[in-house]
Amino acid sequence: MSESHSHLDRRGLIRLAAKSAAAGVAMAAGGTFTGGSAVAAPAPSSDPFRGMPRSLALSVPRGVNGDAPMPPLPDQTAGGRISRPSRRIPYAQGTPAARGAGADVPTTLPFEFNRSGYQLVTDLPEHLRPWRDRPTRWENITPDTERQFLDAEGVVQVRDGYGQPGYDQPVTQIQFGLGCITSYRTETNADRKALFLTRAKAQAKRLIDRRVESRGAWYFPYPFDYTHETHSGVAYKAPWYSGMAQGEAISLFIQLTQLDGVTDDERALYRQAADAALTSLLRGDDAYPWVVHKDAAGYLWIQEYPGAQPGTGDFTYNGMIFAMFGLWDYYAATGSELALALYDGGATTMARYFPLLRNVRWHSYYCQTHRIPTPSYHQHHINLFRQLHWQTGSPLFAHHTDVLTDDFPSPHLRDGSTVAFAAGTHTLYRLDTKADGGWDKSKEDAQLEVKKVTFARATQAPADMRRRIQDRGIYYRISAGAYTGWWVGETWPTSFLRGQYLTTTYLPQRTLTFPGGNREVNVYRFTEDGTDASIRTVSFATPSNAPTDRRAIVNGRPMYQITAGALTGFWVAATSITIDGSTTNSAP
Repeated sequence: MSESHSHLDRRGLIRLAAKSAAAGVAMAAGGTFTGGSAVAAPAPSSDPFRGMPRSLALSVPRGVNGDAPMPPLPDQTAGGRISRPSRRIPYAQGTPAARGAGADVPTTLPFEFNRSGYQLVTDLPEHLRPWRDRPTRWENITPDTERQFLDAEGVVQVRDGYGQPGYDQPVTQIQFGLGCITSYRTETNADRKALFLTRAKAQAKRLIDRRVESRGAWYFPYPFDYTHETHSGVAYKAPWYSGMAQGEAISLFIQLTQLDGVTDDERALYRQAADAALTSLLRGDDAYPWVVHKDAAGYLWIQEYPGAQPGTGDFTYNGMIFAMFGLWDYYAATGSELALALYDGGATTMARYFPLLRNVRWHSYYCQTHRIPTPSYHQHHINLFRQLHWQTGSPLFAHHTDVLTDDFPSPHLRDGSTVAFAAGTHTLYRLDTKADGGWDKSKEDAQLEVKKVTFARATQAPADMRRRIQDRGIYYRISAGAYTGWWVGETWPTSFLRGQYLTTTYLPQRTLTFPGGNREVNVYRFTEDGTDASIRTVSFATPSNAPTDRRAIVNGRPMYQITAGALTGFWVAATSITIDGSTTNSAP
């Protein structure tokens, strides 16, 4: 393959930070640079594709590429025990008196807390807005499982098993309702559309009908006793309350006000409910009930599981971020400076405590109090920090998303995924895992067997899993053929997963920086079959910037796609550049 020389427009987004004219770029196979700021690229001392045809190394097959599947929504009662309430629930009596929108919302914050000045992006594309990634599927419109069912009013109830009594569980009801709203927005069948809206309204009505009013706020009680064996301190007597429910309720009520199938009277009631739920986040822990407080260092917390004493709780990460989505919805709808201040405080807290959430090269921690690595919540954290990036526009949260993705990437692979092997010798491992290849706490990925295999020419094998092995790097599990069940390490370009996986979209775009000092960097343009794919080697006397709108695992490497300038459409490896002024911190 060959490329003609091209030039980097000085006014483009690929810039030479040095002096005057832009420089040319050339192929790795021995082209020369023009211009004074870049230098000639010598021929490489060895061929990095020896034993690996470029048609494999530089192609991205279509049809098998994929992102992580959405994990099931968090079940607040999983791992615990539900029992009959031991106390009466002080439900408010009757329909709330009508009030003007925002009439009873406090005008001051509950206390001062640390803020970094995060602003909210309110003109997000529809598909990037809160809860749009969580539609309720039509086949789930009437749940009837061991853990959930619908009562006679169409409201979700939770239970400990078939034949056990059902109870209101606000988070489950709210999330079901929000999923119905998302499906209502996209459904074209009139009958299905009507039922989605009916279900969403039923959840909202139950929350309003069984609210508890205190300090001018509405709280949505959990009307059952609940204990959790692993999380000490989560031992509640009904009624108890959750900041996660309070924040998510704001999203439910605000989003209902935005639907065309809602009457004016319903819209006014839902706005009143959203105001009253927001008020609960403007009440501190100096009285009961409470779900908001600040810690000893001055950081704001919306507690999913408030503790028995003021200022205590689980400090649960996912529950707080889900609650913050309600603040985004409220601010986007009303422009409330109080909602913005609360969101700013919450985002400041998440940024500050990210190092405690992160568990380097492994599953992240569920909460700050217990610091238990929790595989089932790691993908939630990835998705939630990605949404913090979209909602604030901050590259910091995009960086957090990338770090978590590399620490423990989603192991899911679509059917048809293949690993390319270069000609030569490879080491395969048999590991002690679950039957499906997943991590088992009791087995810890112990090495059972190792062997070396040699291929006379490049070959491929199907794979059904790509994941981090405990205390090791990223490995693939071969799913068919002579080496079924064996694992091989990810090592580009000698053994790598073909295709583009785990894509993160950046909005706004981020800034890549190529190193100065005439250090050579390869950039790649991929095609489906490799016939038109190309590599260029670029080098700059001083650091040079380029915009990127996405990151993905491309043929087994974290890479960024360049979106402007002479290198538009090319990808660069994360290890070759810095982004937003810092290293990518990619976990090997």
